Amino acid sequence: MPNELAGRLEPIVAQAVTAAGFDLDSFEVQQAGRRQLVKVVVDGDDGVGLDEVAEISRAVSAALDENEHVLASAYTLEVTSPGLDRPLARPRHWRRAKFRLVKVTPKEGAEFIGRVGHSTEESARLLVDGKLRDVAYAHVAKAVVEIEFKQPPVEDLKLLEADASGMIDAAETGAKEEPK
Repeated sequence: MPNELAGRLEPIVAQAVTAAGFDLDSFEVQQAGRRQLVKVVVDGDDGVGLDEVAEISRAVSAALDENEHVLASAYTLEVTSPGLDRPLARPRHWRRAKFRLVKVTPKEGAEFIGRVGHSTEESARLLVDGKLRDVAYAHVAKAVVEIEFKQPPVEDLKLLEADASGMIDAAETGAKEEPK
């Protein structure tokens, strides 16, 4: 029943989240005693602050209340943003990790750490050990953001910014593409 219910509620919740200017990252409905626990994880290009979580929570709650016939029971709503330990599983996750340090475990080869630059729907450019490297998402088994306690080197950010704006040629920086 919760999976069927989640399937009916997800478009309603997604519309409310999108209308608030954010993305629905994940959605789940669980039975919690006599109530339903509705878990909503939202994300945005600039992250999601506490005030925005509260705003989204009100919007989702209003949407659920308007569609109470679908839910047909009492519910508890939990709205949150993804944690830093969330894997980079979609192109938008990589886009939102721009300039962040990430640990990449490729499907083949040794894991490495690099700073995310420009990303597309198929791959991201990373600065790894001073060299630009194209990483196709299809070749990544797992990638997560590394927590940093100091500011990234300014020269790294300048190089990634110049690369993204097309001001430098990939051949100049030693960029290489991951094997296919």
